[in-house]
Amino acid sequence: MALRRNGIVVLSFLVFLSLSVVLLSSRSDNGKVANQLYEQKFNEVVERLRYAEKQNQARSQELFQLKEQIAVAFSDIKVEHVDTNNTVDRQKIEETKRRLHRYLAEGQALQVPSAIHYLPHLLENADGLQPAFLMSQGRVGVSVVIGMPTIKREVQSYILDTLKSLVDGLSDEEKLDCVIIVFIGETDLQYVTKQAEEIKEKFSIEVDAGLIEVISPPANYYPDLDNVKETFGDPKDRVKWRTKQNLDFSFLMMYAQTKGTFYVQLEDDIIAKPGYITTMKNFAMQQKQDDWVILEFSSLGFIGKLFKASDLNLVVEFFLMFHKDKPIDWLLDHILWVKVCHPEKDNKHCAREKAALRIRFKPSLFQHIGMHSSLPGKVQKLKDKDFGKQPLHRGHENPPAVVSTSIKIYMKYTLEKAYRGSDFFWGIMPKAGDEIVIKFTQPIIIDKYRFTSGNTEHPGDVFSNTTVEVLPHQLEQKQEGVLETNAKSNASYRRTEDGFYQVGEFVDGKAGANVDTTLGEIDQMRIRVLTDAKAWVILSEIHIVPGKR
Repeated sequence: MALRRNGIVVLSFLVFLSLSVVLLSSRSDNGKVANQLYEQKFNEVVERLRYAEKQNQARSQELFQLKEQIAVAFSDIKVEHVDTNNTVDRQKIEETKRRLHRYLAEGQALQVPSAIHYLPHLLENADGLQPAFLMSQGRVGVSVVIGMPTIKREVQSYILDTLKSLVDGLSDEEKLDCVIIVFIGETDLQYVTKQAEEIKEKFSIEVDAGLIEVISPPANYYPDLDNVKETFGDPKDRVKWRTKQNLDFSFLMMYAQTKGTFYVQLEDDIIAKPGYITTMKNFAMQQKQDDWVILEFSSLGFIGKLFKASDLNLVVEFFLMFHKDKPIDWLLDHILWVKVCHPEKDNKHCAREKAALRIRFKPSLFQHIGMHSSLPGKVQKLKDKDFGKQPLHRGHENPPAVVSTSIKIYMKYTLEKAYRGSDFFWGIMPKAGDEIVIKFTQPIIIDKYRFTSGNTEHPGDVFSNTTVEVLPHQLEQKQEGVLETNAKSNASYRRTEDGFYQVGEFVDGKAGANVDTTLGEIDQMRIRVLTDAKAWVILSEIHIVPGKR
């Protein structure tokens, strides 16, 4: 069955690839356009295929766990009907267990490690990996899964304020493409139920829609935390707290891994910038290298750490393997060390290698607001210094297009990156007649556009005496000279000698307007410099909004 499922996945991928090649090759005159569109779609498909492959592996682990649970259940049934004080009966029980394990292991020379290997007490607690409390509509298939662990705090709870900030920062479209999982790390079901009811009361729409879920672990998920070994000079209470935190994060990730493409971990005392979901999703999809492990959207703790959902099995297994030994942030760093650090090279080399796997986004999307830690008695006034800073660029999801420019590019600040929203464009001393050209993959109706030049570090690098122009698809239907637009407006677009129509110009470094639908579908859009510039130019924002056909 596993081979068959894998075959279906591979076959689907090959069919998709073949169709893509056929469709793209049919547009030989727009090869660059097709390649860019193909690259965007290909990256997303690859990530979903990787996720499907990991799910097949997960099913194998679940099968092994099920067999172990069957063995426990069978043994429990036997125990009910024997006298455990009788030596003969106890021997029969043990022999039955051995026979059953041998029977279940037939045909499997090797066993895949699972959570039970690192938490062996779960062998006697078959329901230890099932949520004790679950409030969920079963939402799956989203782009971003947000996991937020919380526990009972002695002084002040921030969970409702944090949820409000997260929900308020979502657009209607984003609310359909994510899920927020609140993990209450308590085994007192009365307390858990009360917390869940408070969340349901304040966010009833979001809970009913499946946007917000609440879960809690069963008491028998945890081993005996009172007997944890003290390490690194930490007192008993701190070692117990950090060990439980490792287990809490692992349970949450195990629950979340099947729900979406990306998983981001937050804390229960933060605020978020509006549009954070789209920003994180776009930044993840823009990564050219596929070997990254973590994308960081905050510099603090375990806030804003984004993983591929397909990598969560590896992360969880590592956490469980060393859950009694070290704090969670140390373990996260050790994953990277194991992957890329050479034991015979220095720390600088290790840091460079890890930086390729742990990529930081600036400015931060989340800010820590809590004063009282979840560790009793600890006060922390942690603030992310990058939160609140104005970004050097602002990214948007623009229509598929090939972009080009006659302006000399400075270093790595290319126009392609600016159009994708991953960086800004930086050009050297534009001359009269220089252009930035956006050629759409297919003709589109343009509802509105916005271009912003300059940024907070270089506010003087702006476009001036520069126009924004479009080239209609049905050029022969347009008149020479001035194109009169919708009769309800007095607007008019002046036509250039090469068939473009001027729809705006840069004023104080910015250009933006609605585009009249009289123009119909648009093939190209361009920014044209009319006079020699006195400074370099930065294009920090490109936002083109398609209209309805």
